[in-house]
Amino acid sequence: MNYILTNANVYVQGNFMKSNVFIANGIISEISNRTPQNECPVFDMNGLFVFPGFIDVHVHLREPGFFYKETIKTGTLAAAHGGYTAVCSMPNLNPTPDCMENLEPQLKAIRETACIEVVPYGTLTIGEMGETLAAFDELDPHVCAFSDDGRGVQSDAMMLEAMKKIKGYNKIVAAHCEDNSLLFGGYIHKGEYAEKHGHKGICSESEWKQIERDLKLVKETGVKYHVCHISTKESVELIRQPKKDGLDVTCETAPHYLTMNDSMLQEDGRFKMNPPIRSAEDQKALIAGILDGTIDMIATDHAPHSAEEKAKGLEKSMMGVVGLETAFPVLYTELVKKGVITLEKLIELMHTNPRNRFGIGTALEVGQPASLTVFDLEKEYTVDPENFLTMGRATPFKGNTVCGACKMTMYKGNIVWEDR
Repeated sequence: MNYILTNANVYVQGNFMKSNVFIANGIISEISNRTPQNECPVFDMNGLFVFPGFIDVHVHLREPGFFYKETIKTGTLAAAHGGYTAVCSMPNLNPTPDCMENLEPQLKAIRETACIEVVPYGTLTIGEMGETLAAFDELDPHVCAFSDDGRGVQSDAMMLEAMKKIKGYNKIVAAHCEDNSLLFGGYIHKGEYAEKHGHKGICSESEWKQIERDLKLVKETGVKYHVCHISTKESVELIRQPKKDGLDVTCETAPHYLTMNDSMLQEDGRFKMNPPIRSAEDQKALIAGILDGTIDMIATDHAPHSAEEKAKGLEKSMMGVVGLETAFPVLYTELVKKGVITLEKLIELMHTNPRNRFGIGTALEVGQPASLTVFDLEKEYTVDPENFLTMGRATPFKGNTVCGACKMTMYKGNIVWEDR
């Protein structure tokens, strides 16, 4: 719990400085160039980068209910391996956390097995069925926000009622925006690849139509509103103006939407997720949304499945890919090294903005818990799922050459992952 990290490039209040980080009893006690005096164990960083621990507001840890896909133990170890020290766990579980009785098994597993901070979501409706509101009063003290992630709330009246009630708790409504009436059995983006290879496509309107509806309801209710995993150019445009007008709206996108488009798809389940990887035009619009602040944060939508569930090609495989262990290196390689965004901007997207919006995680500052991560930005390697700590192996980035290897992650002064 007492350590000194020396000769590091440390992210301090939005900038990098060559410094030493002093940690006492799990708390950052000093960030300075003072020479250590044999006070405690010293780690010579030799120019490595020290970031505040990343925060992912959209992770599927699968426990309780789907232990064969992932557990809170394996999922949080994977998160630490990727540099994360705080995650929000999505509620499409069994049982769904729609009341305190159903949330408690997850809270117990978090207390007993998580190696980093995990804050659950509560559901918007019982069983995520979109018919009866969840027990918000019971769940409120224990959850980061409310969401029926994995399903869009189809009823306008139900979503309006949920927003009105959640406004009273000063909590966030985090929306998986998907209009079921516009899906028509699609499973990848309705674009050139789908047409060329005879696949059923998911139209962009199925996403942006619900965002359009919800924004009207947000204007009516004043609730805090967050849009999950946006993937289309229309979604970016719809969110841009209300934010300028002062609505309390934020949104996230994922690494695969920023760095890939449907021309890169292959006939493999590791390229299948919901929403799907979209067109080059959508990818360009998402990057523009990152640059102008329309998109506030990057979340992985880490969604592990068994090997069997992902071995059935694009049509039959389950929706979802893993992402906690590839997010930073992929984004650093594809966006920072190529000059699209700065490293400082990436930290803002992966730490500062999610921390400020969801109220989880801690800054890399004196007096705060030492929840941080250390990266070697020069380290180049090939993404190999066999090296993952998650139980899932399906990633569209398999075989990619990336830069940026996690060397150590600390949570509250405890080393929870180290590259030995």
